[in-house]
Amino acid sequence: MKIHGIYKIIIACSLLLFIMAMAMLFTQNTDYIGPVLMAFFLSAAIGVRAFQATKGLSFTLIILTVVVTALNFPNYFLEFRGYELAGLITPLIQVIMFGMGTSMGIKDFIALGKSPKSVIVGVFAQFLLMPLIAFALASASGFSPEISAGLILLGCAPVSVASPVFAYLAKANVALCITIVSVTTLLAPLFIPVLMKFYAGGFIPIDVLGMMWSIVKMVLFPIGAGLIFNKFLHGKAKWLDASMPFVSMAGIALIVAIIMAAGRDSLLNMGLVLVLMVLLLNLLGYLSAYWMARLFKLEEQDCRTISITTGMQNAGLVSGIAKEMGKIATVGLASAVCGPLMGFTSSVMASYWNGKPLKTNKEELMEGPEKQPKIDENS
Repeated sequence: MKIHGIYKIIIACSLLLFIMAMAMLFTQNTDYIGPVLMAFFLSAAIGVRAFQATKGLSFTLIILTVVVTALNFPNYFLEFRGYELAGLITPLIQVIMFGMGTSMGIKDFIALGKSPKSVIVGVFAQFLLMPLIAFALASASGFSPEISAGLILLGCAPVSVASPVFAYLAKANVALCITIVSVTTLLAPLFIPVLMKFYAGGFIPIDVLGMMWSIVKMVLFPIGAGLIFNKFLHGKAKWLDASMPFVSMAGIALIVAIIMAAGRDSLLNMGLVLVLMVLLLNLLGYLSAYWMARLFKLEEQDCRTISITTGMQNAGLVSGIAKEMGKIATVGLASAVCGPLMGFTSSVMASYWNGKPLKTNKEELMEGPEKQPKIDENS
């Protein structure tokens, strides 16, 4: 594959910046490592777009750039001219949910009637497996009650709105993915408060009705507005249709920056342990959901879909809930860590599956006998 000259220069700069950062760590001369890492992740985000196989990592690297920037210059993301920037989180979530609504329609729910078993298994995996795994990890972590509750809240969240992109890259069932995203998001106002009361009630007090109303405002109202927009104005405001994905990505990046800045001290105190716990939640979600789908004898394409949807949590919504609870710097910390980690793991998994051919259950059964060693009847 021929690489454009500008990409060669950017990739070379990225490698040089990485070597500089490693040298600073090795010599313990870390005074300027923050800006160097910022430049490295930003240049890498541009450089990976030169290759089709790594193009999907670009947004993850941009989020890592945002994370490093917020940790090194937190004051820029805490307030602006006396206004606390944390107040932007809820409206940003509402904009993202509106964008999701504008991309939805009745056709997205047709899959519910065509393959109800796959949808039910996907929703079941999301609201059964993930909260249980999150509770086990939080109980074993030794974190403070509020950060433990934040990890459980992350496990109780619906599917990430970004998951259909990775389902497409993984040759999974995109229609099924969109349906599971829609159903889990619409069920979130009911399921999250109840699950949080059950799993996190021992860590912090949970106001079930208050949390329910907060999620309704952040999820159902904006999605409803988006659905109405899609019904009557879809295609009539093409600039809005084209811009909503970029607005959503920018909103997610700003939310991550605000949470990282607010929870900087807590994150630096327990950084690696929290990263490990969130990573385990993510990976165990992928693994357990895939084999749960296999247990129900679903096709390989649907197994991949359910694995992706279960492991990918709507971290942005969790951040909004944490803000409504007034605990953005603690309860919201796990969701901020989740963003870049989830983007990386889902990109890697999608790339792996993209290179593996899809086989139906029937084809796998037919291959079974062929894989057995042949016995020579004359021996």
